[in-house]
Amino acid sequence: MTDTAKPLSSPVFRALWIATIVSNIGTWMHDVGAGWLMTSLSTNPLMVALVQAATTLPMFALALPAGALADIVDRRRMLIGAQLFGLVATALLALATFGGITTAPLLLALTAAIAIGAALSAPTFQAIVPELVPAPALQQAVALNSLGVNIARAIGPALGGVIIAAAGTGAVFALNAVSVVGVIAVIARWRRDVPQRHLPAEHFVGAMRAGVRFALRAPELKAVLVRSIGFFLFASALWALLPIVARRDLGLGPAGYGGLLTFMGLGAIAGAMLMPRLRARLGANRTTVVASLLLAGAMVALAASHSFAAAAASLAAGGFAWIAMMASLNGGAQASSPAWVKARALAIYLLVFQGSMTAGSTLWGGVAGAIGVPATLVLAAALLAAATLLLGWARPLDGMAKLDLAPSLHWPAPVFETEIEHDRGPVLVTIEYHVDPARVPAFFDAMQGMRRIRRRDGAIHWGLYEDVAEPGRVTETFTVESWLEHLRQHDRVTNADRVQQEALRAFQQDAAPPLVRHMVAR
Repeated sequence: MTDTAKPLSSPVFRALWIATIVSNIGTWMHDVGAGWLMTSLSTNPLMVALVQAATTLPMFALALPAGALADIVDRRRMLIGAQLFGLVATALLALATFGGITTAPLLLALTAAIAIGAALSAPTFQAIVPELVPAPALQQAVALNSLGVNIARAIGPALGGVIIAAAGTGAVFALNAVSVVGVIAVIARWRRDVPQRHLPAEHFVGAMRAGVRFALRAPELKAVLVRSIGFFLFASALWALLPIVARRDLGLGPAGYGGLLTFMGLGAIAGAMLMPRLRARLGANRTTVVASLLLAGAMVALAASHSFAAAAASLAAGGFAWIAMMASLNGGAQASSPAWVKARALAIYLLVFQGSMTAGSTLWGGVAGAIGVPATLVLAAALLAAATLLLGWARPLDGMAKLDLAPSLHWPAPVFETEIEHDRGPVLVTIEYHVDPARVPAFFDAMQGMRRIRRRDGAIHWGLYEDVAEPGRVTETFTVESWLEHLRQHDRVTNADRVQQEALRAFQQDAAPPLVRHMVAR
């Protein structure tokens, strides 16, 4: 493997990867401490489950704004600010816990504040990876980041449990605050090459709208999002109820609880190592189905466990299944979004992920209070298996790897006599086709793909009309808000779109390209 294909040969990526592992170890220690502390502050299963909800709700609320900001502001400064915010919130929680004044509401509030910093960081971290490594090393860099998360998952919970037993939860919170310093130092020393734009940056609200519009009009990304809801909504029961299983059903202390999470982390590491072979053998869709069913089985086994060994074995299998699903869904979101909207697409995926986890954690905490923890785990597992089989058939994930989403830049530049101001608009674009009248119905069907592309990339209206006086003369129309938005459409067209557009040429009666006109409102 050449150096350009080795992400760790990049000094900044290598330093940030190591610093992020340390920070993630602190995060996992914190999660163990927060969940364990809540079991001491409240006996209500709903309050324990709300710790998970407080961790995930900010991501649900802020993922899209964070993704939009990551595409229009200096990502380096944004990361530093978000990390500092999280550090301050973690330090305040540590001080409150050392002082003995932490209550259940305060724990939830400061946990949510820490999660706000993480929510502002997450899409930006994913978006900067292509800036830190050469293009041939990008896929390996993504895999290394996933491996780093699971290394931290294997170390952090057990270490957190030992520290809680020795020095209390306040020590865990303090160490988590310290663990962030390395990430801030690496980012502060990074001298980022800010990419040059030939068009002005999008406005904040417009950037969010464009991200949502893309997600609604991109079938491959929609499949990832639907599959994410069908998985995380039910799989969240495992994370939300595990502290109660460890403390009440198995009688474990904090070290034992951390040990259970360590086994889950070890299973995740094994899953990360075996994922390439598993995916090559089964394909993306079958891998997700097998992984989801395996996790459902692990949840049932955990509900029936009466010993540490049985629970650890269940969680090792669950960790294997969890990382297989996370890698498949995250990889699908990456592969189904082009560069211009990458951060926003990943932010929407994180929004769906964390929103489903938040809703699921709250739901299963309430159900557990009514029917008990073991029965809740079995019910969630059954619903997970049913959703997996249904969505695996209805929304397969095998098509992403074939997409070529590099910019094609094949649209000819618009011709105009005088300079057009960027804010002029709306803009009406018409494209005139000459089609064999006998093939017009088939042409209308084929053009639905173009309708999706136009609407996905910025069109607010789209239409297709046949001239009643001249059958076979078909005019496509679409409207965008401004001249600048139409110029952005030129930048957003991908090679995959070009293949679809060139397929429509077969319907043309002559070799001449379709006639394109641009009309701007005054």
